[in-house]
Amino acid sequence: MPSGLVALALGGFGIGLTEFLIAGLLPQVASSFTVSEAAAGWLISGYALSVAVGAIALTAATAPLPRKQVLLGLVALFVVGNLLSAIAPNYPVMLLGRIVAALCHGSFFGIGSLVARSLVAPEKKSQAVAIMFAGLTVANVLGVPFGALVGERWGWRAAFWAVTAIGVLALAGIAALVPAWAGRARPATGTDPLQGRPSAEADESDPAPPSGLRAQLRAFRSWQVWLTLTATALSYGGMFGAFSYIAYTFTEVSGFAPADVAWLLMVYGVGLVVGNLVGGRAADRDRDRALVLALSGLTLTLALFGLLAGSATASVVLVFVMGVTGFASVPGMITRVTDYAHGAALAASANVSASNVGNALGAWLGGLAITAGLGYASPLYVGAGIALLSTVVMVIAARRARTPRVVDRAPTS
Repeated sequence: MPSGLVALALGGFGIGLTEFLIAGLLPQVASSFTVSEAAAGWLISGYALSVAVGAIALTAATAPLPRKQVLLGLVALFVVGNLLSAIAPNYPVMLLGRIVAALCHGSFFGIGSLVARSLVAPEKKSQAVAIMFAGLTVANVLGVPFGALVGERWGWRAAFWAVTAIGVLALAGIAALVPAWAGRARPATGTDPLQGRPSAEADESDPAPPSGLRAQLRAFRSWQVWLTLTATALSYGGMFGAFSYIAYTFTEVSGFAPADVAWLLMVYGVGLVVGNLVGGRAADRDRDRALVLALSGLTLTLALFGLLAGSATASVVLVFVMGVTGFASVPGMITRVTDYAHGAALAASANVSASNVGNALGAWLGGLAITAGLGYASPLYVGAGIALLSTVVMVIAARRARTPRVVDRAPTS
């Protein structure tokens, strides 16, 4: 495994912690600044909105720049944002720190995925993306308990100081371990991405990506890019349509005590880690087939979960499988959209924005189902329906890709 991937995974871990740990710190932060719970909630929703905006805006603004330098700038922005949160004298500064930290989120994972895939042989590109995202999935497991534990012992500011330190380590790691050419075409003589020395022939499967903004925008002429972005949004919508209300499902339907929710969420998080790594390996073997199977599996899992939510044992098993199937499609979706966009960083970041749009859509529809009086298991069925739509879109995309008459490739210049 190239050492540069470790540095990227560490950056993903820090960014993931920033996103998730606030949930365990919200009561302390609200009390510290004497604001309402609703106002404190903007530290979460404001972060999510900033991720969606920053993913497109920062990637577009930095399109002509070397990708390693862009990554360093993004991580530096992440450090500044968390530092602001750690020293915030009042609520507005705290919210500003959250927004600044969030701006780098989407671009880091979008551009970082292109850098990650360039560090390995072409047949392992999805696995490389999975390794980078492993930091995010581990943060999903540890984020909330980490924030709660550190906040309880040393105060909520200590948690943000810790994340700031992780950001500094990631910054140093990327500077030292990620090669300057990463994310762009390799030299004409060829480079062995694993050993860093000349190889027999250059990698021809990843052509030079478009660097200018206008050239990157032309990547969105590809129907395959749009189909993949749509499938990404719907797959996340299906998973988060169910996950957003999973605590209510556990306590009101499955019969768990509120104190059990924390470890049940960790079971789900472990499923994310497993699904990410398995999905990356499967995508490198047969990507479209792996994606269809993952989305079909998510659809079936959510439907079964809805039927069996009354069983505590079944709920534990199915929430783990939900994590596995929910994240198994992520590495393949990213490499698919960037392949059809010929490495356009804007398309990779748009994939992150699409996932956040899907999160919001799924949570909204799941909430509507509960408000309509359909019960706390209804978001699972809503999620299954959205995931089914994602599967249909992916089947259409896969069939178009296999039909020579409609295979479309985005221009790179």
